[in-house]
Amino acid sequence: MALFRKDNSSAEPSGPGRKPSTVLWHRGLRSLLYLLAWIFLLLVCIGNISNKPVLRETYFMKLDLTHIIPISVPNAVLINSIARTIGLHDFYQVGLWNFCEGYANEGITHCSDTQNMYWFNPLEIILNELLSGATIALPADITDALQIARVASYWMFGLFLVSTVLSFILIFLSPFAVSSRPPQTISPDPSVNQVHPPHRRRTFVLLRSFPFLLLTFFTALFTIVASVVATVMFSIFKNVFMSQSSEFNIKATLGTRMMAFMWIASAFNLIAFIIQFGSCCASCCGGRKARKQLKHSPNGTNGSASSGSASPMHEKEDGQA
Repeated sequence: MALFRKDNSSAEPSGPGRKPSTVLWHRGLRSLLYLLAWIFLLLVCIGNISNKPVLRETYFMKLDLTHIIPISVPNAVLINSIARTIGLHDFYQVGLWNFCEGYANEGITHCSDTQNMYWFNPLEIILNELLSGATIALPADITDALQIARVASYWMFGLFLVSTVLSFILIFLSPFAVSSRPPQTISPDPSVNQVHPPHRRRTFVLLRSFPFLLLTFFTALFTIVASVVATVMFSIFKNVFMSQSSEFNIKATLGTRMMAFMWIASAFNLIAFIIQFGSCCASCCGGRKARKQLKHSPNGTNGSASSGSASPMHEKEDGQA
C-alpha cells in the first residue's frame, strides 16, 4: 500500500490538452472539407471545356434553337430542325472558359477554344453563324443583358479561380490551425501548467487562429459571391429568352449539375469557416475560469508566470504543436 501511495503521489498530473485522436479528427475534418470543396470547384472550372463524359453535362446555361422561328424562311414551323436550315446549330451551352455547340441527334460537335476572362455573347455567335440572307428576330432586351453579363462574367471568372486556388492551399494549411495545446486548456493548478504549458493566448490567437479565420472567411466569401453572380447572371439570360419564347421559340435552361457543384462547394467552404470561427472564439474566450482561479490563488503569480512566460520547454513544444 505504501509503495502504491508513493507511486501515485509521484505520478505526473495529467494535462488538460486534447487527446491525439481528437486533434487528428479536427485536423482531418478541416482538410476533408476543403478537399471536397476543391473537387467541386475544379469541376466548375473545367466544365464544358471539351466533349467528354461529365464535362459535357456541366454547363451554366443551354440555349435550344432547334425550332427557332426565322423571318426569312416561310412555313418554318413545319421544318423538323429550323436552326440547321439557316446555318445555326441546334443548341449552345456555355461554361467558364468557352461555349460548345451541337445538334440534337449528334450531341456536341464543336467546342470553342478556352479563353481567359471569357464571357458568353449569344448575339455575336448566332449572327456569325447565320447563312447569307437568313435573319432572325432576337429579344429586344438582350443588349441590356449582355452589358450586365460582360462585367459579371469577369468577376465570376476571377472569383471562381481564386476560390479554387485558396481551397487547394487550405487542404494542407488548415490542419495547422488546430493545436493539441490551445490556450483554453490552461489548468487552475499551477503545477499542471508547469508540466503541460498551454500556448500563450496572444501569440496563438494573433499568429495562428486569427490569420486562419481571415483566410477561411475570404475563401468562403469568394466562393459564395461567385456562385451568386453566376446564378443571377444566367437566370437573367434565361428570363430574357424565355419571356418571349412564344415569338422566337428559343428555350433556355440552367445547368443543374453546374449549379449544384458550385453551391455544394460554397456550402463546404462555409462550414469550414464556421468551424474556424468557433475555434477562434474558443481561443479568445476559453480558459477564463481557470485564469481567474490562478489569479486569486496563493500561487497564482507563479502559475501565471509559468503559463505566460516563454520558457525554453514552452517554446520547443509551441513549435512542435
